[in-house]
Amino acid sequence: MKFKRILKYLLFLLLIVSLGFLYSFSSKRNSDKKVSEIIIEFEDGDNNFLTHSMVNKLLIQKNKTVKNQAKSVIDLYKLENEVSKNPYVEKSSVFLTIEGKLKTVVKQRTPVARIITDKDSYYVDKQGVKIPLSNNYSARVMLISGVKNIEDVKEIMPLISNILKDDFLKKEIIGIQKSDANEFQFAVRSGDYKIDFGKLSEIDIKFKKLKAFYNKTFEDKTIQNYKTINIKYHNQVVCTK
Repeated sequence: MKFKRILKYLLFLLLIVSLGFLYSFSSKRNSDKKVSEIIIEFEDGDNNFLTHSMVNKLLIQKNKTVKNQAKSVIDLYKLENEVSKNPYVEKSSVFLTIEGKLKTVVKQRTPVARIITDKDSYYVDKQGVKIPLSNNYSARVMLISGVKNIEDVKEIMPLISNILKDDFLKKEIIGIQKSDANEFQFAVRSGDYKIDFGKLSEIDIKFKKLKAFYNKTFEDKTIQNYKTINIKYHNQVVCTK
């Protein structure tokens, strides 16, 4: 009985050693395998700012492309970090497949407004992050003028967010002008008139007033009679012809 027990332990030990050897051999063989292909995918199929070739140029290690380099020497964290540092990238994921392909999945930043200043012009996304203009793509977004710096932009992001979450307002408001008195005026798609919004207070109430006014004047077709629509005063809409 004792001999059988020892034999059982020896066979079990031999099995463990064999499995370890096979794993080590397989792991070594896999790490020596070279990157056979670089695959670049954009989330939602959206590659407006970046092209596949632009991302491919970011996948550089030791001053050369990672293709045909051994998988064991690929620094995935560094490659992912390089891609993520691009100003058009919101997030990225870089990984190796079993077949030896290096796959990169990129989510690009989505511009929601274009900022125009005396010195510069750029986009911002929903978080107020600055996105440079691109030669590859021009986004059709509302234009923001009168702001002086990125702090001013972040201050008006709640206003932009309220516009974007409303399907009608998102299509109707095409520009926002900030005055020196920190008041805001909108340019609209449906006519040459302007909307005086006032300061950044009671945003929801002002937009409800505006939409109620639109419903009435669109119905009786009097909207084009006005040059300005002022919604900054409490419980009233003041118009000038």
